Amino acid sequence: MAGVEGVLLDIDGVLVTSWHPIDGAAAAVREVRERGLACAYLTNTTSRTCDEIADALRSAGIEADAGEIVTAARLTAEYVRSTYPGARAWVLNSGDITADLSGIELDDDDPEVVILGGAGPEFTHDALSRVVELMLDGVPVVAMHRGTTWATHDGLRIDTGTYLPGMEEVAGTNVVSVGKPSLAAFLTATDLMGTEPDVTVMVGDDLTGDVLAAQRVGLIGVLVRTGKFRQSILDLAPQRPDHVVDSVAQLPKLLDELA
Repeated sequence: MAGVEGVLLDIDGVLVTSWHPIDGAAAAVREVRERGLACAYLTNTTSRTCDEIADALRSAGIEADAGEIVTAARLTAEYVRSTYPGARAWVLNSGDITADLSGIELDDDDPEVVILGGAGPEFTHDALSRVVELMLDGVPVVAMHRGTTWATHDGLRIDTGTYLPGMEEVAGTNVVSVGKPSLAAFLTATDLMGTEPDVTVMVGDDLTGDVLAAQRVGLIGVLVRTGKFRQSILDLAPQRPDHVVDSVAQLPKLLDELA
């Protein structure tokens, strides 16, 4: 390997928890940039727009530009515009991300496609039942991601991916997911960075959704022991991450070893 040319970072659980910085995160990102490496952020966060995420990271002392942030919402908007051009969409999501869904006509009452974002209080029994009814009527459903949990200061919270298998079983059809762990998400991010996968590091706290998925398309996977990381999951996993570090603060040392 010729060395690392770019670093792709998950946000929640890697750089911040509940938008409070993880120790050493700002310094690690700063060093990545000082080394002249390409840097971007790939996140399933769907509660904030790219601009809002960039603002939140900068408030946490982490340098970021909205153009460097690849969100599941941004990827989903591109997918829906190209796959269902002009279709009216009902968006079920926790948080207002309308700004990242430009070019999509929003219509909660008579949708031609359903977009599922991140889970939250909006994912009620009635709302999810309506999604299944629409699926049974042949309305396509697109999930921004298939993530199952995210970490908060108060513990793990379940996410959209926990609901999808049951909905798919009832409707007898699959829900397309666009964000992580979709392999296309990682390739889109490396295209944005201008780096090849085999010289790009992906840093995440989710063994399956961040690290192993990235490794399947050739990225160098780095699992951090922060956020949603659980040792029991790593111990039982049949596949192994390329590297495991205690936190993103150890990333510069790992980059030295990979040089």
